[in-house]
Parts: sequence; C-alpha cells; structure tokens
Amino acid sequence: MAATTAASLTLSKPSSLPFNHTHAFPKTPSTFPTLLPSAVKPLFLVSSKNPLSDVISLPAAEDGAWDDEKPREECGVVGIYGDPEASRLCYLALHALQHRGQEGAGIVTVHNDVLQSITGVGLVSDVFNESKLDQLPGSLAIGHVRYSTAGQSMLKNVQPFVAGYRFGSVGVAHNGNLVNYRALRSDLEDSGSIFNTTSDTEVVLHLIATSKHRPFILRIVDACEKLKGAYSLVFVTEDKLVAVRDPFGFRPLVMGRRSNGAVVFASETCALDLIEATYEREVFPGEVLVVDKNGVQSLCLMSHPQPKQCIFEHIYFALPNSVVFGRSVYESRRRFGEILATESPVDCDVVIAVPDSGVVAALGYAAKAGVPFQQGLIRSHYVGRTFIEPSQKIRDFGVKLKLSPVRAVLEGKRVVVVDDSIVRGTTSSKIVRLLKEAGAKEVHMRIASPPIIGSCYYGVDTPSTEELISNRMSVEEIRNFIGSDSLAFLPFDSLKKLLGSESPNFCYACFSGNYPVEPTELKVKKVGDFVDDGLNGSLDSIGGGWVQANRNQIQIGS
Repeated sequence: MAATTAASLTLSKPSSLPFNHTHAFPKTPSTFPTLLPSAVKPLFLVSSKNPLSDVISLPAAEDGAWDDEKPREECGVVGIYGDPEASRLCYLALHALQHRGQEGAGIVTVHNDVLQSITGVGLVSDVFNESKLDQLPGSLAIGHVRYSTAGQSMLKNVQPFVAGYRFGSVGVAHNGNLVNYRALRSDLEDSGSIFNTTSDTEVVLHLIATSKHRPFILRIVDACEKLKGAYSLVFVTEDKLVAVRDPFGFRPLVMGRRSNGAVVFASETCALDLIEATYEREVFPGEVLVVDKNGVQSLCLMSHPQPKQCIFEHIYFALPNSVVFGRSVYESRRRFGEILATESPVDCDVVIAVPDSGVVAALGYAAKAGVPFQQGLIRSHYVGRTFIEPSQKIRDFGVKLKLSPVRAVLEGKRVVVVDDSIVRGTTSSKIVRLLKEAGAKEVHMRIASPPIIGSCYYGVDTPSTEELISNRMSVEEIRNFIGSDSLAFLPFDSLKKLLGSESPNFCYACFSGNYPVEPTELKVKKVGDFVDDGLNGSLDSIGGGWVQANRNQIQIGS
C-alpha cells in the first residue's frame, strides 16, 4: 500500500515521496523553488453576502429539528488548479458537498496575483449567484462548506480564511478539528498574535505566518508539525494549490483530474463526479501535495503510525455514490444491512428505512431477509431550520415536519425500520411512535452501526458523552426507552470482520472509547446546551462549551 511507504519515511522537513504519477503538467523538479518576497505585499479582497451583520440567527424548534439528533460532519473542502472556470467548478463541487455543511460557504480565487474571497451564511446556492461568481475570475480556487455547532453562524468564521504575511498572501480551508487548539492559541497570543475568529483554522494561519522558514511549503510543514488532531487542508497562494492530510488520515481528501489537465482536490469523490473530474487517488495520511506550473509534487509531512480513518464516513456522513478511503460507501452500507439481517433476524412483513441515510442498509437487509423493501417514511426536503408551530402544541412536531408515514405500507404490518445510528434516542422514540400511530402492528429497530458510547474529537459534532444514550443504557433499556418491539445494533466485531485487513486503519473511538490522539481539550455541547463556535469574547466565555476530556473514560490507542 502506498500509504505504508509514506509511513516508513521519517522526515523533519519535506522530501520527495517515492510515488510515481503521470501528469498533464510538465515534469516536476526534484526540489521546490524558494518563494521570493514580492516588492509589494500582495493584496487580498474579501467580500461577504451579508456585510451589515456578522450574526445570522437561526432559531430552532422547541422540540428540536429532526437532523439535530444525528452527528454532524463539520466541513467540506475543494481545491482547483488550472481551469479558467475555477470558481464555477468550485461552486458546483461545493454543491455536491452540501451535505457536509449547510451553515456557510465560501470561495477564494487568485487573479493577477490577488486572492479574492466571497463568503456567506447559508447554502451554497444562497451565497453565490452569477454576479458573485463573475467577481471571482482566475484558474486557481479553493472552497469550503461549513456546519456550525448551534443556532448561530458567525460570518467571520465562514471559511476559506485569507491572510497576508511578510512574503505574500495565503488562503486556507479546513475539515477536521485540532485537539490542541486552545494550547496553540494561548501560546500564539502570548507571543502577540491577534485572532479575529474562534475557529481552530485561524491557528494554522498564525503558525504559518510566525514560522522561521522562508519557503511557503516549509512554513506549512513547520505549522502542521505542531498540530494535533484531524485536518484535511487546502491552501492557495498567488501561484500554488496545496493539499495536506493529517498523519492519521482521520478525514477524507481525494485528488482528481479534469480532461484539460486541471487538478482537483475534494473531501469526497461525489464532487469530482459532478465537475467531470476523474478520481486518481487519496491524499495519503501525512502527505503534502503541491500543485503549481511545474506540475504535482508529493512530499511527506511527517512519519505517522497506522492510519485511523473515520468509520462514520461510511456509516452516515458521505454520500452513497462516493468512494471514501478507497471503499464504496454504497457497498459498505449495503453490507451493514446484510449483516443485521443475518445476525439479528426477526419475522416481519416489510422493511423500511429512516431516510435518507438508512436507505442503502435497509435495501441490504431486505434483500438478505427476502422481505420486500418499501417506502414507509417519506422525507420532506423543503423544511429549513426555522418553522412556525401552532399555538396548540403538536407532539413530535419537528419529526413530523420532516418524516411522513405511509399508512398503506405500515398498517397491520410487522415492520423492520433501519436507521444508521442512535445518538440521544429521542428521535428514535418519536419515529417508533409515528409508525405505530400509522398502524404498524410491530416495530423492530435495526441500527446499521455499533452503539455510540464516546464523543468525537476529530471533526465531528457529537453530543457530550453524558448525552449518548448507549453510554448510559443497555440495549434492552434503550429498546424500552424508544418503545420498539425489538432493537439490534450492528455488532462491533462484525463491522471489523467486514473491513478485513483494512480494519486496523479505521478509527472506532465513538464505539470503543479508544482514542488514537489524546484529547486533552474538546469543544462539545454540555448536556442540553448548544454552543456556537463563533461567540465574541475570551475562550473561557464561549458558553461553557469547552469540556475537559474525561480521562476516566478515555483510552489512548487504536
């Protein structure tokens, strides 16, 4: 495996990795040219969709939106080099990654050696239109979609971030989470750094700016050597596109190429498909890929242990049509369903899914069990984060807005309903009640993941450990709580057996409590408390959202 080759190199500074690529670009030189300071510091231009207000309030429903029950992927990133319509392609690629973040979007392009940025709060289609994209010319671009951890998104926290330093300008977009963010920020502030946001991504820019190295690539390596946690990053300078993945490879990042030779980086292959870029490979854990006029060069960021890729990409986050960590997401979910049918069978008349993430696993379950799959729940795709409830309260209002039971499918039937996960359990109980009110004779819940017992520290918005129902209750207690006639989870051992020889390359911390990188600090929501990561003021005042890691519950290892 090529990633293993990269792992065998121990380099304090980058050197070429023994990867052989065929490029549309000229042959890559063996060394990087030194970045020369410009006579005049390059400029960057920043625009926003809402210049009048930095805060956009999105009040939630009283009983919570249905999707708030699920773990949330924090971000999606895109980078494009060498296409005259880079901003439009970036826009389309971000649209394909919209499921990874719906609270904010941004694009940075390079034109005449000037970095130009437009960011805004909302969906990609809300932030950008034809006139906005016309303001972003150039053949080099990066983009970002963001998920905020609460009901507010601060415009100033929407990426990509752009900053100037003594040798030029740099833009960055980040997917992941740094577990040593507070310590790094504190050290930088003690040295005189001033922060404009509360995003851990800004730390990366400060580390680059304060690095003692001259070439930009060495500054990136110097900065990343100080980072702990999960990061898939794309950088843009006046003439370069750079992609970096953390040594454990927690979050996905892939490389593709369009027919005109343009190089594309994206969080998922579904973004490559939409813009007609051919998937080439992943960015390897611990790798730095640099794209410029000389072509593509691969460097080793640092030596790294066994990869620890996020298994939840295959369970919930990624789209089924994506290939993530070299595996088809669709095939993974289908097999999860087959395993549930084999190991947790039950007499039933129909199999349904909680749409959309439970659909493929439900298809696998139905096919293996020889029972028809039908659409017993219809999802509305037109409900936003805000809605008005009648004065006479409607029970399970948030769930009913998004999910509508089909009585013709359910009435008098023994129903197996497949979902991807159970987090707090509150939504599952509402779904069971909804199905029984629609006439289901029996409701059997099948969950296409093992029980979630630990919070994620590596770029996924999960509740605090105290809120996770599987951390507090047995399977039977959960079954009783949600009101189903039976309940079964995907067995952890069966999941690892399915992954075979690749099993050690995945992170299962949310299922096992074993964390590959020690989480000494964590920004999560305390019980019942949603925390925005964009509040003004000191870190200590951010809504109590910083929770010290509970060392009694954390094991360091695989």
